Amino acid sequence: MVEISEKLLCLFSADVRSEDGRYVIEVPRREIETGSIDPDETYRVALISSERAEATETEGTEQPSSEPQPPVEVGEIRYVEIEDIGKQGDGIARVERGYVIIVPGAEIGERVKIEVTEVKSNFAVGEIIEDDF
Repeated sequence: MVEISEKLLCLFSADVRSEDGRYVIEVPRREIETGSIDPDETYRVALISSERAEATETEGTEQPSSEPQPPVEVGEIRYVEIEDIGKQGDGIARVERGYVIIVPGAEIGERVKIEVTEVKSNFAVGEIIEDDF
């Protein structure tokens, strides 16, 4: 089992390719657009082999994904503090493992009660149901 740091900002699958004598990993555009990472910053990268995932696909058996599941579910109520503002002006809160919850209409420093309305692998969207709890 792989231990995942609580500082994890994003998780995605990518190929390593050779380009002009160096090796490149392409970061998906969604990671930049959701505000998980900034293209002008330096990050620590961990690589996890996909051999196990490929083996389970070829065996045709259903096994639990080795990638961490989102720590929230649709309909879940959470109390969060807005830490940042995204490029579209939405509030950004981070919960377990650095998982991002986008909260439209929230401001930095605001503490709000939200209901999770949408969940993706690398972020969720929450709607404010109570200001300043």
